Amino acid sequence: MKEQGFETIIANNNPETVSTDFDTSDRLYFEPLTIEDVESIIEVEKPEGVIVQFGGQTAIKLVNALSDLGVRIIGTQAKDVDAAEDREKFDKILEEVGIPRPNGRMVYTLEQALEAANELIYPVLVRPSYVLGGQGMEIAYSDKDIIEFMEIINRVKQEHPILVDKYLMGKEIEVDAICDGENILIPGIMEHLERAGVHSGDSISVYPAASLDKKTVQEIIEYSEKLAKALNVIGLINIQYVLYNSELNVIEVNPRSSRTVPYISKVTGIPMVDVATKIMTGKKLSDFKYGTGLYRAADYVAIKVPVFSFEKLHDVDTSLGPEMKSTGEVLGIAKTFHEALYKGIIASGMKLPGKGGGILMTVRDADKTELIPIAEKFEKFGYELWATGKTANMLNAHGIATNAVKKIDEGSPNLLDLISSGRIKLVVNTPTKGRQPERDGFKIRRKAVEMSIPCLTSLDTANAVLDCIGLENSNNELDVIDLSVFEE
Repeated sequence: MKEQGFETIIANNNPETVSTDFDTSDRLYFEPLTIEDVESIIEVEKPEGVIVQFGGQTAIKLVNALSDLGVRIIGTQAKDVDAAEDREKFDKILEEVGIPRPNGRMVYTLEQALEAANELIYPVLVRPSYVLGGQGMEIAYSDKDIIEFMEIINRVKQEHPILVDKYLMGKEIEVDAICDGENILIPGIMEHLERAGVHSGDSISVYPAASLDKKTVQEIIEYSEKLAKALNVIGLINIQYVLYNSELNVIEVNPRSSRTVPYISKVTGIPMVDVATKIMTGKKLSDFKYGTGLYRAADYVAIKVPVFSFEKLHDVDTSLGPEMKSTGEVLGIAKTFHEALYKGIIASGMKLPGKGGGILMTVRDADKTELIPIAEKFEKFGYELWATGKTANMLNAHGIATNAVKKIDEGSPNLLDLISSGRIKLVVNTPTKGRQPERDGFKIRRKAVEMSIPCLTSLDTANAVLDCIGLENSNNELDVIDLSVFEE
């Protein structure tokens, strides 16, 4: 905005962020991002307009109130932001443009939530609308879960309805795009390594999405363009899809920048924020050299790996789910998928188990058969395998030598004693449903954190880590990628 001759003001609610040094803008306010505080700034500064789409969900939530105050919104307008966030309005748009989404209901009471969940058939995703970072979002597998989650959600007064959606456990795909109202530019399509159900901020994200066929890619481009135009997007838009039984469904649309924008900008050489800002002030995509539609993919694989701070956050469950828990992310870039993943996982601070040592596996019944090839690979790499009774019996029955260890309530020595002994180098634990701290899984995961042992709560992540162990054992030299190759 400064380049275009505007005086600029930033309102930031986080004094810790280095990204908004005092000299980035002409003036910088450190204030809570509530409408009362922002209104005070507006009264003093009397700005020509306000940009909300770079402030994440917190800023987007202010758009209606700002518009009601008569403030000019630069970029996507308040009514269109509301259409993306409001379930009824959004469903109507999807119907008009003919794009499928998982079946869902809007509810206000516990009775309505139970009725909706049983009608949709479990599992279902329960969440408040206008949600920040997946807050209060849970996957419910039974009436008991619905009762528990609704009680948690309603501890905070809900101004908007609660959404109950059919949960589809497919491949999650994410798109960041720029729209000028007429055309759309998609710098990249990313796919998540973990299946749908893990928040996009907590999943390992792969660019370019290598496993999608041409038909699906074409469908993603068409759907993204239809959605951006229907929502009258001017600037950035983030869309999340799930591919389930070869059908593409829209999970959600965010009419704002997302946390993957810096990552996609870096690995494609398209300065997304710069382009989007100029579009908000009247330029068109045709004024830039990048073209429209899907931008050509780089010859590199770029993988975003989340970083967690569980050792600093006591009593937080480390299992991955719809609510975001990561506190940052790192980027691995290489010529091959496995090398990029290895770089990302190492950079994220995860300690890969060295040669030898024990692997402890305890997974829910639904995951037991999927664990077999994973356990087999660990055995091939020379690790000593440990598992709780049922899991150990199943693995031994499939010819995978596994030691049985007692559960917590079966007396000592049990799996907590085993983790404390220092013999275990990695824990694979897929959580049973619910979020009570008294459950065994919660105690296992917290004990692993206290002992600085990596604990994987998704079998997709476990598979990825195995690939990295294989790469580490092969002692291959890693190439350093010069990021200037992306800036033509």
